[in-house]
Amino acid sequence: FQYLKRFDQGYDLDAFWYEAHSEEGSPAECLQLFLLHCGIMDPSWAELRNFTWFLNIQLRDCENSVFCNPDFVQDTLRGF
Repeated sequence: FQYLKRFDQGYDLDAFWYEAHSEEGSPAECLQLFLLHCGIMDPSWAELRNFTWFLNIQLRDCENSVFCNPDFVQDTLRGF
């Protein structure tokens, strides 16, 4: 949710890191963003769960990758 919210607001996500256990927005706002970005018209709860699970894994892997660390790559992969 934190990434999707900032993405919609036009923030630079290259320097953003997930903040565990922090609460942002309301459950309704969270659900609205998931529905907007999941890519399926009228998704089931299982489809939303799979979307959030997959997105979470991808973002976690990105945060843990040295190749996505802006301090390591400098500006060579900007926006990657």
